[in-house]
Amino acid sequence: MIAAIASGKGGTGKTTVSASLASVWTEACGRPVLAVDLDVEEPNLHLFLRPTIASSRAANLEVPVVDAAICTRCGACRELCQFGAITVMGDTPLVFADMCHGCGGCLAVCPAGAITPGARELGRIEEGAAGPIGFLAGRLRVGEAMSPPLIRAVLRRLGELSAGRDAANRPDVLLDAPPGVSCPATAAVATADCIVLVAEPTPFGLHDFRLAVEAFTPLAKPMAVVVNRGGEGSAELRAFCAAAGLPVLAEIPDDRRVAETYARGGLLADVGPDYRSLCLGLVSAVAGLVGLTGRSGESRHA
Repeated sequence: MIAAIASGKGGTGKTTVSASLASVWTEACGRPVLAVDLDVEEPNLHLFLRPTIASSRAANLEVPVVDAAICTRCGACRELCQFGAITVMGDTPLVFADMCHGCGGCLAVCPAGAITPGARELGRIEEGAAGPIGFLAGRLRVGEAMSPPLIRAVLRRLGELSAGRDAANRPDVLLDAPPGVSCPATAAVATADCIVLVAEPTPFGLHDFRLAVEAFTPLAKPMAVVVNRGGEGSAELRAFCAAAGLPVLAEIPDDRRVAETYARGGLLADVGPDYRSLCLGLVSAVAGLVGLTGRSGESRHA
């Protein structure tokens, strides 16, 4: 099972929920778990899980390299590229690597064979573990503007890790998605089996939550909600969820104890027995979105 933890805006508590779910996942449902940080522009899942990183490798995007001695300046590559990443200025072929999306179309249309594939480093892919929790993350290179290709590279690595195991030993996956509803967020949740939206009951939070529901509903995946910092405004948020047919799996109250634990880098389950129970129940509810069972053998919804 792959569950994406997403949100309409930053700061709603998406990473807090992701890390807290991962910390009690195996205890709650008896299956291994892999936590994946896809918020590659600002990855911070590691701050809560504190994994030991076993490997870190570069993730590259294929970009064109033009041999000016072979290039005929016909402009076929320029006409094809929709992103303006390759052109001919006078007698000089130019490549703007930061604008290239790596589609390879220019290589295919060049009649002289003057274009060969090169590489631009997008960032790093890190792998490791935090005790029994597997860990995988992408980290965008400073100054790099294009995050979806790195997200897809992390997801390909996730596929490689899963392909090497049989179904019985394959871990459940928690994707800590980028915030918002732009291309990075869509790229992150597209491969998930279900989506858990973390929302806060504020005017801005409700506005962006509605945008997230609108953006992700066409994906036709099971979707549910966790309300964070619940209290004033929760009724309006819950009313919207009811009208949209979205189950609310849990509500995390606006509690000073949670804020203090979070400030120390702790998890929800560390706040107290009541919060540990909330996290265990939330695991069962998330697993139940796709019909998985808890330790009791029954699929449960909170």
